Amino acid sequence: MQLGSDIKQAIESLALDKGVAVESMYEALVSAFRSAYMRIPGAAEEARVTLDPESGQITVYAQELDVDGNVIKEWEPDISDSDFGRIAAQSFKQMMSTKVRDAKRATVLDAYIGREGELVTGIVTQFDARFNQTIIDLQDAEAVIPSSERIPFERLERGNRIKALITEVREEAKGIPIVVSRNRGEFVQRMLELEVPELTDGTVELRAIAREAGSRTKIAVFSNDPNVDPKGACVGSRGSRVRQIVNELKGEKLDVVEWRDDKVRFIIEALGPADIDEVIIDEHTQSAKVIVKDSQLSLAIGKEGQNARLAAKLTGYKIDIEGLGDSPPEEEEPKQEEE
Repeated sequence: MQLGSDIKQAIESLALDKGVAVESMYEALVSAFRSAYMRIPGAAEEARVTLDPESGQITVYAQELDVDGNVIKEWEPDISDSDFGRIAAQSFKQMMSTKVRDAKRATVLDAYIGREGELVTGIVTQFDARFNQTIIDLQDAEAVIPSSERIPFERLERGNRIKALITEVREEAKGIPIVVSRNRGEFVQRMLELEVPELTDGTVELRAIAREAGSRTKIAVFSNDPNVDPKGACVGSRGSRVRQIVNELKGEKLDVVEWRDDKVRFIIEALGPADIDEVIIDEHTQSAKVIVKDSQLSLAIGKEGQNARLAAKLTGYKIDIEGLGDSPPEEEEPKQEEE
C-alpha cells in the first residue's frame, strides 16, 4: 500500500502542530495497520508492518509461527477488504491521541522537573470532585491543589488568579503531574522573597516560620547588615510589602519578629505583642516558663492558645505561660444590715 504525498504531508503537519516527533506518528501508523490486520476475520496468528517514510510504501506481512514462537512462514495477505482502512484509521486516531498526550506530558515534565519549592501563578479552572482537588491553568501546563493543600475555608472559584507553591512533580503517576500547595509555611516564605529584595540578596535571612494557614503566621528574620532593620525590610513602608502577601492570603495575619540568638529574648519576641515580665528556660527539657502580668495573660496565650502555640513552634521551645497574680482581688459588696 502506498501513502500519497498528501497523507504524508498531513501527518508531518499534524506532528509539528501537536509537538510530536514525526517518527512517533509513523510508529503509530505502523501499529494501527498491524492492529487493523489482526482484527480482520481469518487473520494470521502474528503480523509485522514495515513503512518506508521516503517512498510512503507500507506493507503488512502475515506470519505463521512454530510452537517455539519462531517465524516459519511469512506472506503479504489480502487487505483489500473495505473494513481494513476504516479500522486502521480508527486505530491511528486513538494511538495519535495517546502520542500527543504523552508528548505534552513529556514537555511539561521537562519544563517543571526539579522546580519543587518555586512559586507559580495560575487561573482556577475547575474543581475535580472525583479526586477532591482543584485544577489550575499555568498557561504552559496544568497543576492540581489537593484539598489537603488548600488554605482552610478558602473559596477558590473559576477564574480566580492565584499563586501556589510547587510541592511535587510526579514523573510516573497518571494524570496531571504538577502538585501545588497554598497552606505550607514555605509558600509564605516564597511570597516574602518576591516582595523583599533584601531576602533574595541575602542581606536579611528568614530563620524560622510557624504557620496556621488561613489564620496567622509568625516569621523570624535576621539581618546580616547592622544598618538594615530586618523587620522593617520585611514589613515595608507603612506595611506595603506585608500587605501584598496578606491580600494573597485573604486576610491571614502575618507577624514579623526579630530572630535572637539569646533564647530568652527570642521567646519574648515570638510572644509579641504581649509584654513579658520573665522567661525561665530549662535547656534539658527544651521548655520555657513565661511570666506575664495578669492583664497580659490572654494576649500572650492568644485566642484558643494560638499565639503561644505559634511562638512555641517558631522558637522550638515548649512554652508554659503563667500570670503574675498581680490583679487586685475583687471587692465584696458590703452586706446590708437587716432592720
